Amino acid sequence: MTSPPPTGSGSSSARAPGTGQSDHDQVDLADRVAESVLAVPGVVRLHAGAFGEVATYLPGRAVPGVRLRPDETEVHLVVSARHPIPSVARGVHEVVRALVHGPVRVYIEDVEAPPTHRPRPERAST
Repeated sequence: MTSPPPTGSGSSSARAPGTGQSDHDQVDLADRVAESVLAVPGVVRLHAGAFGEVATYLPGRAVPGVRLRPDETEVHLVVSARHPIPSVARGVHEVVRALVHGPVRVYIEDVEAPPTHRPRPERAST
């Protein structure tokens, strides 16, 4: 028994595995998800995981912090301590849900404290 010949390899109209979307659509979607998430108040940046494993891998590059799968979408991020975490997570969930089909999982990987500005001690003149 022989297996069917591969189709679509190297073609810009090849379908991303299991998504029903072309490679171009997948690139566009990953970028739109990342841009939308970064626009949510309280999101500091996307987070690629401890070893950089959380990403949507595209030809020649990756979109870190966004994992598009056929059955779900994951977004991993760092949020600001100045914003309520549940509100940030809810906002991220809403913007991503408007772009993708299926469940959306939002992971808060870290909370970034605002910078502290301590006054420098004055030096005595000599």
